[in-house]
Parts: sequence; structure tokens; C-alpha cells
Amino acid sequence: MSESSTTTSRDLRFGSVGVGDRLPEMRHVPTRLQLFRYSAVTWNSHRIHFDPDYAAHEGYPDVLVQSHLHGAFLVTLCTEWAGASGRLARLEVSVRRFAVPGDVLVCAGEVTGVEQVDGTHGLVHLSVTETRESDATVCAIATASVALPL
Repeated sequence: MSESSTTTSRDLRFGSVGVGDRLPEMRHVPTRLQLFRYSAVTWNSHRIHFDPDYAAHEGYPDVLVQSHLHGAFLVTLCTEWAGASGRLARLEVSVRRFAVPGDVLVCAGEVTGVEQVDGTHGLVHLSVTETRESDATVCAIATASVALPL
């Protein structure tokens, strides 16, 4: 399984965040076992995710983290930050570079906009990234919108 930093779930409210606020960083260290299991539960049979010899034949240094797992790490960043009262309303992910087991993947984000939607909720817009810690390679980027109660 992955290792990630613990963030305390809180009752985050729309008015308590502003443009430029940073989300607490979260780290994940994927393992071969995690990638194998993730392939199994998502019915992803592409051998680059669980067969090191095949991945090497394709030119990769090891098996690769699945694109959807990169996205799942970014979802976790957003939902942990939003806490129990928040809801992830939108997420658009673009995977840019591969990652392999043992890479420390740092997920970080920043509030880029806020808009009140109605009398009960507002949307907080985020820019989030997943970066390989060893060489600062950006593996995935995303934009997200989180609905928070007023």
C-alpha cells in the first residue's frame, strides 16, 4: 500500500479559504504489490503495470504506476483537504510522466478561485500537482472544484 502523510479531517467552510491558500502536501510511495492489486481491481491487464520484464522490453525502468492511480492520489489530496463537509465536484487530470514503485510522489495544491454558488455552498477551484520528489518531475497535473458549505 502507499504511504501518505496524515491530514486531519476538519469541518472546512467556504468562507475560511481564499485564493493562494495551499493544501497540505501528501506523499505516496507506490509499491509493486499496490500496482498489481490496482491492476487487478480495475481489470487493467496491460503488462507494463505488473510484469517488470515486459516493462523493460517496452523501455521502462520498472513497472509503471497506472494513470488512474496518479489520479486517485490527486483525488485523495482534494477530498482529505475538503474534509467530511466538502464534496469533490469536478476533477480534470493529465498524466505527464511515468512513475515506478519506490518513487516518492508529492501531491500539492493551491486555491485558484472561489465562487459562491447559492445560499448554502460555494465552489473552491484548485490547481493540483503530483511531483516525483527525487528529481522534481511533474508526473500529473489537475484542476479541481470542491463544493464547501457556507
